[in-house]
Amino acid sequence: MFIPNTKQDQQAMLDKIGVKDIKELLAQIPTRFLYPALDLPKALTEAELTAHIHDLAAKNQPLKNFIGAGMYEHFIPEAVPALSSRGEFLTAYTPYQAEASQGTLQTIYEFQSCMCALLNMDVAMASHYDGATAMTEAALAAHRVTGRTEIIVSSLLHPHYKEVLKTYTQHMGITLAEAKNTQDGVLDINALQEQITDKTACFVLPTPNFLGNLEDAQAVSAVVHAKGALLVAVVNPVSLGVVQTPGEYDADFAVCEGQPLGTPMNFGGPGLGVMTAKKAYVRQLPGRMVGIAQDKDGKRAFVLTLQAREQHIRREKAASNICSNEALCALNAVIYLTLLGPQGLKEVAELNLERAHQLAEKINAVKGFQVNMKTPFFNEFVVQCPVPATEVISKLEAKGIAAGYDLGSTCVQMKNCLLVCATELRTPEDLQAYADALGGI
Repeated sequence: MFIPNTKQDQQAMLDKIGVKDIKELLAQIPTRFLYPALDLPKALTEAELTAHIHDLAAKNQPLKNFIGAGMYEHFIPEAVPALSSRGEFLTAYTPYQAEASQGTLQTIYEFQSCMCALLNMDVAMASHYDGATAMTEAALAAHRVTGRTEIIVSSLLHPHYKEVLKTYTQHMGITLAEAKNTQDGVLDINALQEQITDKTACFVLPTPNFLGNLEDAQAVSAVVHAKGALLVAVVNPVSLGVVQTPGEYDADFAVCEGQPLGTPMNFGGPGLGVMTAKKAYVRQLPGRMVGIAQDKDGKRAFVLTLQAREQHIRREKAASNICSNEALCALNAVIYLTLLGPQGLKEVAELNLERAHQLAEKINAVKGFQVNMKTPFFNEFVVQCPVPATEVISKLEAKGIAAGYDLGSTCVQMKNCLLVCATELRTPEDLQAYADALGGI
């Protein structure tokens, strides 16, 4: 870090606060934390460092990826990074000064429009950090709308999403509950009907759920609304090319992780939180919303229409103080969806559906391995293994395959279960290689 203060500046500040030097200022911190021994090699020149980095990169052995569980590897047309990396878009992420931020504001407006069309909802806001925070904010908005203090989530909601919701609500007087699931890996709707009370603000429905299975969202919506609660839908945006949209089953809020829409996987991030709602709840949306107005010359102008952040209104009235517009990832999504169009997105979704079911059939044919084919699923599914999933992952990694997500890491009872994903990037040859590798276990 570069600190511009001279030694004389530093000494003047130390004298002012009455200490002799930096060590005396930091004397309360244990020495083992303050001055750790760093065994660093000697500095390299730029050319030497570049060569060293290339040597390290050459050791990477790319695996055929069959891991999903919330982050998905999809084909991204080269036009997406080529356009989103242009200098016109690489500007400050917060467009507070509208007259100097028309490009950024238009990007966000187009993003909102795309999300409303994709999820079939009335209004969308500039995005959250990721799907988990968008889901949590939607649940909190339902709490504010209804005045009720209980939030029920599906037991098959992503475990990380549950943890984020717990963190947000732990000091808010909100009760969290989980709805039961059936042995087939979907929500038990009859049990949910009994569980919802007049204290329930909303039910959070993931479809596809964490196990990849599609829920009967229409039936769930009817049950939830009959009890006066609101429905928060958590979806996979790519799946909307082939399955019902949240708007079609009357969701009050609909959210998703937007990473599959043109943003590459990069060690688990960055994410792109998408949050949409019915128009009646527009003032409960946290963050920012961009709209169209006219300037003094009558020309079209983009402006921040709603800003429910603590920076703009009284803190106790703010909908949220943890949000960002994630403008670059949102731009990726806009360009990706524009390039594909409705028909292109449908084709991508159909390929995901097709490849996942082809792989499931091949795995079912391998002795000792089993996939539950009774429940409709999108692009990932659970495999029952004859040995612990960690063993399968280890053995397939040696053959250049990332086998899937170990469900035993989040549920002890599922230590022999593997969550496997196949997107449009996995070729028929990849699917056969996976099945053949399993046959060797």
